[in-house]
Amino acid sequence: MAYKKLKYWFDKDLAIMLSDKICEVKPDFNRKDFVNNVDRGVVELELKDRVELMADELYKELGEDYTSGIRTLMKIVGPENPNETGMFTEYYWLMPIAKYIEKYGLDDFDISMRAIEEITKRNTGEYAIRPYIVAHPEKTISVMHEWSKNENFHIRRLSCEGLRPRLPWAKKLDMFIENPNRIIPILENLKDDKVKYVQNSVANCINDILKDNLEIGLALIESWSKGQIGKERQWIIKHATRKLVKSKNDWALKVMGKVI
Repeated sequence: MAYKKLKYWFDKDLAIMLSDKICEVKPDFNRKDFVNNVDRGVVELELKDRVELMADELYKELGEDYTSGIRTLMKIVGPENPNETGMFTEYYWLMPIAKYIEKYGLDDFDISMRAIEEITKRNTGEYAIRPYIVAHPEKTISVMHEWSKNENFHIRRLSCEGLRPRLPWAKKLDMFIENPNRIIPILENLKDDKVKYVQNSVANCINDILKDNLEIGLALIESWSKGQIGKERQWIIKHATRKLVKSKNDWALKVMGKVI
């Protein structure tokens, strides 16, 4: 993905790419209208609105039948991403499909969870999953707990990143700002993860918790700091407490003295 301002990757050229892929598995897809509507619609829009427009046009041209539409879209996602990269790299073009799931799939929970898994193996489902957490908290958190034990590191990362109370570019999850305890079992599963991509997500999630629930966050880190701990958990604790250390917080300095 060569450099240019990110929003300009979501334009007519991407609409052509998507429609070409869709036509390979659904020859009757209305390629002409999809491309023309995207081309006309994106001109005055910023990034997030461009992605949403493309999702809306996909929904319209796939017949406003989510179940059928998502099955078609899952056929074009391509090979899994083996790299520790996220949404703004070679699989950026999947973002409109993730938005399609986020916006239109809430009434089809099981198929949407499977679709989010597939998107995440290539790009990310951290935004798509959030409406499901709000609408179906018990079922979604249960799925994400299982994801935290998945062999695929992208899915393990999603189990944490999608639950972040203050995920950038996303609506806050007020339920976890009020009480983050339901996140803790998932973080426990990930505290010694070997993959830095996952470690970074765990640390950022704890950092979110510390902003609103300092005592809960500190108690978690304190419990993780006891005894001999591996370099992975050391890195997570160091990264999670970086702002507290920078502010010379006595507790954070004491904990860092234990783990370094």
